[in-house]
Amino acid sequence: MTHRHALIAAALASVCATQAAAQDMGTPKADQEACYGVAKAGQNDCGTATHGCSAAAKTDNDPNEWKFVAKGTCTKLGGALEPGKAQPAKAEPAKPEPQK
Repeated sequence: MTHRHALIAAALASVCATQAAAQDMGTPKADQEACYGVAKAGQNDCGTATHGCSAAAKTDNDPNEWKFVAKGTCTKLGGALEPGKAQPAKAEPAKPEPQK
């Protein structure tokens, strides 16, 4: 391997390592936990299996998207502590229009 190839290989390895580190959940504060299914579109705290960025959630309350919340409040908010376990929020039924 030439010196140039070694430099290119090292640069690629560095980029890959940076991407892997960027997908880390981050470190929550002592009084927080990751809560799945409560993040609004564009307000998730980190990446998932489908994307590697925070603020990339496409829909509200996706059971695979998460954000940090105060410990003990996740299930009260309708979320879950594991991905895919949260139940999507149900839309309220439409109220009939009053007849005139």
